[in-house]
Amino acid sequence: MRLEHLKYLRCPKSGSPLTLTDEVMDGGRVCEGQLVSSSGERYPIIKFIPRFVEADNYAANFGFEWQVHARTQFDADANHKMSEERIFSVTRWDRDLSGQVLLEAGSGSGRFSEHLLATGAVVVSFDYSQAVEPNYASNGQHENLLLVQANIYEMPFEKGFFDKVFCFGVLQHTPDPHASFQALTKMLKPGALLATDIYLKTFKRYYLNTRYWVRPLTRNMNPEKLYAGCKAYINFMWPLARLIRRIPKIGEAINWRLLVADYANQMPDATDATLKEWAYLDTFDMLSPAFDIPQTPTTFQRWHEQAGLENIDVRLGPNGVVGTASRPKD
Repeated sequence: MRLEHLKYLRCPKSGSPLTLTDEVMDGGRVCEGQLVSSSGERYPIIKFIPRFVEADNYAANFGFEWQVHARTQFDADANHKMSEERIFSVTRWDRDLSGQVLLEAGSGSGRFSEHLLATGAVVVSFDYSQAVEPNYASNGQHENLLLVQANIYEMPFEKGFFDKVFCFGVLQHTPDPHASFQALTKMLKPGALLATDIYLKTFKRYYLNTRYWVRPLTRNMNPEKLYAGCKAYINFMWPLARLIRRIPKIGEAINWRLLVADYANQMPDATDATLKEWAYLDTFDMLSPAFDIPQTPTTFQRWHEQAGLENIDVRLGPNGVVGTASRPKD
């Protein structure tokens, strides 16, 4: 954490500003220390990252996942621009956001963080899991990044402060996606823009989706044991999956129903090794989350309307249902 970023933090319980004490500096950044509120609440800074939640929580699988696959989904490492294109095709934001302060909710390992930082905005980013550590390893040296470990229901930031709020790949994995969405809308300043997505719920994609039949058996498993099982399964199925994907129109869909995450069509220039690495990651990602609660477009539209947002555009997108909107100006 940089000293100049302390001004963005608030006590998640009282909303009061925080004071830094017992700091240990390293390279101009706060490596260790304590953040103290006026009411005496204390929050540690560990490995350059302010921590507002306990290390063990319902997102432990994501912490493990992004430690193992810290760079798997980064565009440069996988030789594509899928993350970058997903951000700007969905949000329709300018690529120059200099002078703005942007909130990223649920950063994962930082695949989106790096592109948001490239806009020139100050990016205040958080994740509930230990994924903040691989994100810091990739993006922590950027002078515009404030990265913290925090809970979406008790965000340690001032409400009504941010110019833009961004949340991809997160809402469905929280205990109450509607409450999570509502929490994000409270972070918008008047006139600010919101961009979110959530998994799509339809009869075919939910009730006929193999993942939801298997998840009751896997979602409470030890992440390391489950990952080892997923990896062994992918290794066993991979020769067959390569043949199945050749079936016109339906081959890739069959592989997904067989719980083999197949990105061959989305990443046509990827090597076989890269596609297999993504299969390890995403098959585990399908089966391990404590929560996986998709929504219909109608429900997602209603959430936006109930929040009093304007310029609402809810539509199908790269990862399910996407929504963009703005908070009315005062």
